[in-house]
Amino acid sequence: MKILLADDHVMFRHCVRNLLESAGIEIVGEASDGADALRMVMDLQPDAIVLDVNMPLQNGIEVAKEIRLAGLETRVIMLTMYDEDNSFLEAFRVGVQAYVLKTQASADLVRAVREVSRGRLYLSPELTAKLVEVYLKQDDDGSVRLSFRERQILQLVAEGTITREIARMLNLSVKSVESHRSQLMKKLEATNIAGLVRHAVRLRVVSP
Repeated sequence: MKILLADDHVMFRHCVRNLLESAGIEIVGEASDGADALRMVMDLQPDAIVLDVNMPLQNGIEVAKEIRLAGLETRVIMLTMYDEDNSFLEAFRVGVQAYVLKTQASADLVRAVREVSRGRLYLSPELTAKLVEVYLKQDDDGSVRLSFRERQILQLVAEGTITREIARMLNLSVKSVESHRSQLMKKLEATNIAGLVRHAVRLRVVSP
């Protein structure tokens, strides 16, 4: 299997190269940023690319999208340093075949390459609990499950109602409203009010 490596850390690329080559896997090239990785995929059309999520110029998710849109058969194995977020969900939605923690690369990466070569998906075992947690938060249609109170507050926040007014309207304390809003942002993985508004539209809590 011919592999392209894409990571902006030279030493890490060197370690990954040694790991894969020692397992008999051929490395056809190395890229240090997302734009270069995409260009090399187009030129070399490797069987797979081992791609860092956080890349300069274009991140790994963007590169994976472009590979899929181009109709290439190159499989994408994504690497990440972090297990706190749910970026692996977006990665699989855009066509990534494997998602591996960098901290577990020595144990997981060769296995991930072999799994995707067989047409299978692979997720680092350390992330499976996170996957179950995300699944349990969702309704049958895949949307995030919100309580009646959470949907009320989401709607009011999306409509631009200030915290103190929401508290008055719902007969809650300001602190309670802030707690609900904080929980909403965590559930919906929103980092600001604009993110909550986008989710409110998507969940049809408010009209666009």
